[in-house]
Amino acid sequence: MISLDQLRDLELSALTDQARVWANISNRAYASRERVAEEIATGLTDTQKSEASVAAVIRLSRLSKNYQYIHTECGLVAASLNGLSQELEPLQRKLLNALEDAEQAGFEVNADGSVRYPAVSLGDSHPPGDTVSGNSNLFSAAVGSAAALTTQNPNALIAQGIADAIASALSQATEIDEQYAKALHRLKAAEGLDVTDATWADVSGDAAAVHGAADDVLKDNIPTDQSQTKRKEWWDSLSDEERVEYLAVYPDVIGNLDGIPAAARDEANRLFLPQLMGKLEAQGDEASLTKLDGLQKIDEQLRAGGRPPMFLLGVGDEGNGRAIISYGNPDTSRNVSAYVPGLSTQLDGGFADGTVKRAKDTAIGAREIDPSSASIIWLGYDAPLGADVATRDDAQRGAPAYQSFMSGLATTHENKDLHLTAIGHSYGSLTVGTASQQGSGMPDVDDYILLGSPGVGVDHAEDMGVGKQHVFVGAADNDLVTKAPSKGSVVGGFVGGTIGFFTGGPPGAVVGAGVGADLGDLGDDDNWFGKDPASEEFGATRFRTADGPNAFTHFTLEAHSNYFSPEKDQMSADSIANIVAGNPEGITPEARR
Repeated sequence: MISLDQLRDLELSALTDQARVWANISNRAYASRERVAEEIATGLTDTQKSEASVAAVIRLSRLSKNYQYIHTECGLVAASLNGLSQELEPLQRKLLNALEDAEQAGFEVNADGSVRYPAVSLGDSHPPGDTVSGNSNLFSAAVGSAAALTTQNPNALIAQGIADAIASALSQATEIDEQYAKALHRLKAAEGLDVTDATWADVSGDAAAVHGAADDVLKDNIPTDQSQTKRKEWWDSLSDEERVEYLAVYPDVIGNLDGIPAAARDEANRLFLPQLMGKLEAQGDEASLTKLDGLQKIDEQLRAGGRPPMFLLGVGDEGNGRAIISYGNPDTSRNVSAYVPGLSTQLDGGFADGTVKRAKDTAIGAREIDPSSASIIWLGYDAPLGADVATRDDAQRGAPAYQSFMSGLATTHENKDLHLTAIGHSYGSLTVGTASQQGSGMPDVDDYILLGSPGVGVDHAEDMGVGKQHVFVGAADNDLVTKAPSKGSVVGGFVGGTIGFFTGGPPGAVVGAGVGADLGDLGDDDNWFGKDPASEEFGATRFRTADGPNAFTHFTLEAHSNYFSPEKDQMSADSIANIVAGNPEGITPEARR
């Protein structure tokens, strides 16, 4: 229990002075990390080709990780000391006010916080004085006040109020002190400072402990519940030192906050990535290890570098995992696209090895047309993994996040001539379409590309908030997903067989159910989630794609996955690149259905 004397005499400025010292160490470690990783190691890699240089780069990489660890841990110490100071300040003020009230009333305050009040004379009545102890909870305080009234000494009620204020201040201060003490006791390095995966798991726990103590004070400064514009204004207003502190303590928040510039989000997420991987490895369950596999492969790609440069704009372990990766800087590129994947997409090795490449292929193709182009893959929601692909639920949950992300891209863009393209593949096209319909829609989006779409939730291209000439569709003839029949026009057995095929069911179920059925829903251009985007009625511009292998003879949905790949569908990949680069004249058109 913090004593009255301790709280009264505490020099809060000493805590803030110490916080500045730790923050300065954190900032210096951050600068050293950047110099080692971006100047020294990169310089060696670019200029030296020998076994010795490779060995040196490996050791420099370890040094860089050590600096990163120091940056994070010292930043957490600084945050803890600042948070402790800020939370104790109003409680110290409350105590001092109570002591001043006691002095003015002529009461005596004892070391334990109890208050002695004097007797009074009220005509023929002479109620004696007494000593009262304070109560820190409301119920006990009410009981104490009631008891004070029975004494008929007006000083008793005043003294009880002062004693209760003192008790409340000391009780809250003790609780806060214990929280911060617990957090600070975690912040110690193992001897030798060998930063391993286990070390980063500990850092994740350290950060959680500090957040548990300090979030009410420090996190409130981050405008998480404000507009993207306000968030950018807040970030721009910070000093370099303040930004480094936020990157140390809240990299997970800064890295996933729409409205924060791409370079800062990338830096925050790279700082957070080892913590997240350490946490997942320590958890060790199947779902965590699945996400860990994806993150490890993303980490390898980030460290390998290459062109276009990678920016990690979001990462997390919520749901089935989160990862937002840009090829090219979206804040400085004239043309920016953001692609939403669909069915069965989750943060795993397959996502990192395969799905991410679609955004890279698009970026490479678009940069051949206009070098000022960037392409993003946005896994910022839980895509359906099974039978829920037949519902709109995942799209409706994911649409607000995508809408916010697109608005954030427009907010942080450094030029006024941003050309922004929303791309949805498979079920992801429904997520994109849903985002275009919520609230004010996505007014910053100039073009839409819908690939392998089972419908987007609207009946006409212009319903998406742009002219129909700005909505483009790729639908391979052998892509069954683009021919998913309308719910009301096909017998239930066929629908069940089709959905079963989409979600990994036996191919024979589709063939058997499809005998005699109208696969393309001819004469009725409704698809599972609305009008067929490739139809005449929908009105979008359709571009040519490769047919892909026949699903019924090859028992495969490969035709559904080739749109982005120059190796498998050059026509489609070229058209996507031309649209993203702002050159729609370069597409190869295809007649609508």
